[in-house]
Amino acid sequence: MRVHRFVTNDLTVRAAAVDATQVVTEMQGILRSHPLATIGVGRAMVGALLMAGQLKDGQEVGVLLRGNGPLGSLYAQASYEGHVRGYCPHPQYLAPHQDDALNLRKAIGFGQLTVSRQQPFQRQPHNGTVEMVTGEVGDDIAHYLHQSHQIRSLVSLGVNLDRDGVVQAAGGILIEVMPGVEEDIVEKIQENADNYKENITHALLAGTPPHELVVPYLKGLPYTEIPHPYELKYFCSCTEERVKGALEVLGGQDLQEMIDSQKPADVTCQMCGREYSISVAELQELKDLLHKNSMH
Repeated sequence: MRVHRFVTNDLTVRAAAVDATQVVTEMQGILRSHPLATIGVGRAMVGALLMAGQLKDGQEVGVLLRGNGPLGSLYAQASYEGHVRGYCPHPQYLAPHQDDALNLRKAIGFGQLTVSRQQPFQRQPHNGTVEMVTGEVGDDIAHYLHQSHQIRSLVSLGVNLDRDGVVQAAGGILIEVMPGVEEDIVEKIQENADNYKENITHALLAGTPPHELVVPYLKGLPYTEIPHPYELKYFCSCTEERVKGALEVLGGQDLQEMIDSQKPADVTCQMCGREYSISVAELQELKDLLHKNSMH
């Protein structure tokens, strides 16, 4: 699976589509997320992938929705090369009322959307922040693009779950109209969207290939697919070695206290939710190495 990119032949509209089922499923397994967090983080991952796919080699996009609701925040980061990760601080949150079981807008609450763009060798990313308009992720990304880049867009993101809350399909499309484009093109795209009622994930479940997801939206507008061969991959730079390196910073006394407890050190990556368990024997090795290095 990969992000498919398109541009109209007159270069006035660009589009992207993706089937992200595999990476969203992997996220759910790592975070052990319940439905609301799965849908929210999944949509953020799809949105980040679609935006990152329109960038250049080595560039990344981060999407952070920070609200005042019980879900707290949703975060996703994606690169032009198709690497993506997602996180939520409360992945097991369940709405107290059944009517709100899938109400993402209520779970995230009111707040802000921050989109960061990172370029290679750039010390600090460029951040743009807007108020969230709906909490539905796709609408908020469209609002950001219009407010920050004067780009009118159509964003449709979806995560479909089965009765057990397991991901069945995840994907989306992003249609961007370049600034200064004549209104009749904008009206044509909006008319196409109004006439197309099928949900993105329903289309994927029905067997629609991801590169055909944009077809109904670009009807009447000649377009060409742009090569983008990068396969999607759930990726976070955290490793067990990095976790051990962080534990070393604690120092010998704190490590000894952890060893004395005779329990492994359980560490969770705050960026992707992946969990690591460092055994007592490994903690002892870290302490011994720390002591040895201090003797030199």
